[in-house]
Amino acid sequence: MSKSQNVGTTDGPRVAVIGAGAIGLGIGWRLARAGCPVTVFDRGEAGHAASWAAGGMLAAGVETEPGEETLWLLASQSQRLWPDFRYALQADTGLDIGYRDEGTLVIALTRDDLEQLRFNYEFQRSLGIELEWLAGNEVRRREPYLNSGTTAAVYCRHDHQVDNRALVTALKPALLKAGGVLHEHCDVTGIEITSGKVSGVHAGGTFHAADVVVVAAGAWSRDLPGLPEAERPPVRPIRGQLLVLKMNPAEPLLRHVLWAPKAYVIPRRDGRLLIGATTEERGFDPRPTAGGVFSLLEGAWRALPGIEELVLDEIVVGFRPGSRDDAPILGPTGIDGLVMATGHHRNGILLTPVTVEAISHYVLTGKVMAAIQPFLPDRFRRPEPGARP
Repeated sequence: MSKSQNVGTTDGPRVAVIGAGAIGLGIGWRLARAGCPVTVFDRGEAGHAASWAAGGMLAAGVETEPGEETLWLLASQSQRLWPDFRYALQADTGLDIGYRDEGTLVIALTRDDLEQLRFNYEFQRSLGIELEWLAGNEVRRREPYLNSGTTAAVYCRHDHQVDNRALVTALKPALLKAGGVLHEHCDVTGIEITSGKVSGVHAGGTFHAADVVVVAAGAWSRDLPGLPEAERPPVRPIRGQLLVLKMNPAEPLLRHVLWAPKAYVIPRRDGRLLIGATTEERGFDPRPTAGGVFSLLEGAWRALPGIEELVLDEIVVGFRPGSRDDAPILGPTGIDGLVMATGHHRNGILLTPVTVEAISHYVLTGKVMAAIQPFLPDRFRRPEPGARP
């Protein structure tokens, strides 16, 4: 177990955060800045689970699908919060988190792709999402290394990206500078509940008293020891494989985030080119597969043929926290002081600022922000509309 500490003010409730991904670290940072004594626990190295394996896309617009209208409202609010979140984090740490605002392109390569692109474009525009339709020649003018058969694209200038690894690397010192305590490689072995209220957590052979316990353990949230059965969030691991290629940063193959029909491709300023990501129901199996790697390479190659000359630098396997309805689980539970911040599935990095704001606001004021009302944990206990009482 490693322990890091930087003593700050202690004016608020004592908070234990379980999980040191982008969301857990962000909540800890924000609460420590507000004067709460905060301790964050992680079973591994801070920021090195799902947050490390993410793509860092802030794509509230082009990722929205039919049936996700309520989630889009939350995602778009978080997207608007991202600039201020970025500047505050950089002001506290002096670290660049690789935020890029070139925008996102979604391309079509075949007639079927074109029909799907048009359908999504019209649906997303109906929600008020600002999009631009581009003909094939205009797309290739903006990204000259795309497949010459690219027929059309949709451009969303508000869908940006952040380097997720730089983000969590910055959040760790931000937490410590604000006065938070971080325990890495430290399993939480129990959540103590007394008379219907949390009183702390057991971790590293020690009891840590707390007035509030925030569960931000991602795909591992459901199985935390000490959670009452009725409060276990319906979260499961959804495995994703992601590839990292290396290109010449002085002559990049790509500048925009690119959504191709069978893969997305994300350029980083340091020359990394990310290709993602599979979606698999395989539990916590950490082994990459030939089929997963092949499908990602083929999908990216069809859109950006020049990748065949690049070095395959890394194969990453991560575990997204998927909930029963594929939406996040946020806010207070039926146990006083037990708060959920989990179930973000593919949107963890995008939803970090709004989750940090909403959970911190609840801990500090006891009030639930309107933005997270549809995502409260008790929705899984509510009767279905029309069901008999």
